[in-house]
Amino acid sequence: MRMRASVAAVSGALALSALAVPAAHADGGYGDTKITKVVVDGDNKVSIGTSSPKTIKVSVTATDDSGIKGAQEFDLYGPGYGSASTGKPTCTVVNATTSTCTASVTIDPRTDYLLNKNAGTWYVSAWIDAEDDDYIWKEKAGSFSFQRAAKLTANATPEPVKKGKTITVTGALTRANWETLKYSGYGSQSVKLQFRKKSSSTYTTLKTVTASSTGALKATTTASADGYYRFSFAGNSTTAAVSATGDLVDVQ
Repeated sequence: MRMRASVAAVSGALALSALAVPAAHADGGYGDTKITKVVVDGDNKVSIGTSSPKTIKVSVTATDDSGIKGAQEFDLYGPGYGSASTGKPTCTVVNATTSTCTASVTIDPRTDYLLNKNAGTWYVSAWIDAEDDDYIWKEKAGSFSFQRAAKLTANATPEPVKKGKTITVTGALTRANWETLKYSGYGSQSVKLQFRKKSSSTYTTLKTVTASSTGALKATTTASADGYYRFSFAGNSTTAAVSATGDLVDVQ
């Protein structure tokens, strides 16, 4: 049985629980209605931290020769029996046959009891109605990454440094622990050490290092010119990508 917040049908609300099992359905429909595109939060990646609510926008584009009449609330679901439902979508006409229906859901890690195992690939189920009573329902109309937010630091020493001498860059990779509402070390991950000259806006990768079991990072390089050093983590299906703020080193 799916557990759902009482305001879900009005404004979009989260319903995440180890007991919140998404309802099982088979895809269905009638006529020529088709879902052509699903976009979640702009880039199909949702990053959730530990202290601030996040409003997620879900857009579903559909087409039918008679035009699109409307859509039912979108259901989102993923690992750990996580599930959420948006409010009633608003459909905007693209042309005579196509509309994009949009709705949102707000997730607050402080009150919605996220589990770390909820992170991973989530799916969007959508029901779209056409003007001529055709319809389509797809359990997996689209997918997105539901990720734990990450933080990354970098500190380059010594400052200043003589050209040709060794620079040591230290830092730490952490990610949101939704169950404790704190950030904790994310160990054994590949992280890039990057550099950009003071006069440039582009970082280049110098080497790749592996975080310790506690998320600690350390790398060395040779001083060549004034510039910024940072660590950069590419992210994965459960954890968001993040780059540290560059640390400026003056080379003398």
